Amino acid sequence: MAKTTYAMGLISAIAASASLSQDRSAYADGPFNFPPFSSSPAASVPHTSPPAQSASPGATANPEPSAPKARNDNPRTSSSGFDPEALERGAKALREISSSSHAKKAFEVMKKQEETRQVELQAKAAEFKAMQAQAETERQRVIYDEQKKLAQHQAQTKSQMARYEDELARKRMQAENEYQRARNQELVKLQEESSIRQEQARRATEEQIQAQRRQTEREKAEIERETIRVRAMAEAEGRAHEAKLAEDVNRRMLVDRANAEREKWIAAINTTFDHIGGGLKAILTDQNKLIVAVGGVTALAAGIYTTREGAKVIWSYVDRILGQPSLIRESSRGKYPWSGLLSRVMSTVSRGSDKGSSSKNGNGFGDVILHPSLQKRIQQLATATANTKSHQAPFRNMLFYGPPGTGKTMAARELARKSGLDYALMTGGDVAPLGSQAVTKIHQLFDWAKKSRKGLLLFIDEADAFLCERNKTYMSEAQRSALNALLFRTGDQSKDIVLALATNRPGDLDSAVGDRIDEVLEFPLPGEEERFKLLKLYLEKYIANAGMRKSGLFQNVFKGQQKKIEVKGLTDDIVREAAAKTEGFSGREIAKLMASVQAAVYGSETCVLDPSLFREVVDYKVAEHQQRRKLAGSDGGSVQN
Repeated sequence: MAKTTYAMGLISAIAASASLSQDRSAYADGPFNFPPFSSSPAASVPHTSPPAQSASPGATANPEPSAPKARNDNPRTSSSGFDPEALERGAKALREISSSSHAKKAFEVMKKQEETRQVELQAKAAEFKAMQAQAETERQRVIYDEQKKLAQHQAQTKSQMARYEDELARKRMQAENEYQRARNQELVKLQEESSIRQEQARRATEEQIQAQRRQTEREKAEIERETIRVRAMAEAEGRAHEAKLAEDVNRRMLVDRANAEREKWIAAINTTFDHIGGGLKAILTDQNKLIVAVGGVTALAAGIYTTREGAKVIWSYVDRILGQPSLIRESSRGKYPWSGLLSRVMSTVSRGSDKGSSSKNGNGFGDVILHPSLQKRIQQLATATANTKSHQAPFRNMLFYGPPGTGKTMAARELARKSGLDYALMTGGDVAPLGSQAVTKIHQLFDWAKKSRKGLLLFIDEADAFLCERNKTYMSEAQRSALNALLFRTGDQSKDIVLALATNRPGDLDSAVGDRIDEVLEFPLPGEEERFKLLKLYLEKYIANAGMRKSGLFQNVFKGQQKKIEVKGLTDDIVREAAAKTEGFSGREIAKLMASVQAAVYGSETCVLDPSLFREVVDYKVAEHQQRRKLAGSDGGSVQN
């Protein structure tokens, strides 16, 4: 009975298996189909349903549609697709198994296979659940990623919207600003046009007022001139009438006064001649008195003549032996050894004060304003000359050349003062008039220079006047002899004399003279900075210190107090402007310019120097300088032609 029950259960299982194989349905609602118990190969192939399409994030998956019903092509099957042959085959197989001797073993094997299959199905179910959980996790992750991307996209969209709104706001504000700027420009333009119209109306009104005022002043002046003319005519007629009335009285008074004066002078002349006649009569009548008078007058005349001529001879001898040569125009030494002791002492004291003031002013070269490089070179030469004198070495001769008025003479004087030497100045134009005496005077000059205990700097200005080329046709024999004498005295290096030559044309000098020159210095026209310093220097000398006379014993008694010049508003900028305008001016021309400014100030009523007067004089002198240069150029062109 048990076997029968078991067999019925097995048959029902086989039938169910057959129906499952016909329906192709999945076990445990999964995607896999398990084969039935039959051993046919078609039944063992699993049937996988197509994967569901992934839904959009946050949406649930749509349920799969139900499988369509199978088509019944076999007329033996029912309408539901059930094939009874399988059941028949199963029943037949069951009968065969029951009739077989190994039925029990077959059922046990089948049971074990079923158990094994159930275990596999459970494992696959567990695996399916794990895969389902993993799929759920993956789905959640995909949903999270999609949500994250959506949030980022929304944030990016919001940022773009914010930027777009900001750009729109900025463009709108820029447009408003442009409109406001254009509006302001229009308003400013309208205001300017209105102010221009008002200014034109005001100027027209002022011009009318000025025209009426000028007309009134002209009429008033005409009336005043007519009144003055009538008054003058009346006064002239009155004075003429008074003169006619008083003419006779004055004539009588003058005649009486002239007669009285004539009688007085006649009486005085008669009295004088009476006394002279009486004296001459007494001398002529007495022979002794006559002899004494004649002898006294003769002796007196002879004594006066002898004394005068002897004094001339003695003084000429003393002057020739001890005096200063006639060629010297200026010298730091006195004319005689005993002369000028007090003045030299005072100059030494003032030199010390000048050093203090020059060092205080930052200019260690006195009143000489030169280019810094040239001033440094002269300072080095002064130091070298002083050291040469202290070491008893021979001096070096110098040549100064440049345009007139550039400070060559002042630089030579300062060079001698800095080096501790005496200086003597002469000009080359004084040699030619001496004629045959020029050679003697040249030797006398050098003999006198050698007597200086300090050493002497001999400065020859306008040296080209007698030191020019000896082959010139217009050069006289006396000039050649004088040049030869100077070349003879300067042939060797001297330890007593420094020869400094100054010229405007160094090319005209004789080649032998150039051979005796050791240092050549060019004195150019002052630059703008030097002109500014010169203007400041002469402004202080001629304007600020004008009227400050040195105190003397009788000067304040016999001379009145000079009026001091007052300077108002003359700043350094104005002086620099004048320095820029005076390009091409020499130092001497700048000094003359400031002297003209002083004269203009003294010619004014208030004695005040203001910027307008200063500029007026500067402009006038600049125009005069340019006109002088044009005239010099035209003269040079005419000479060349």
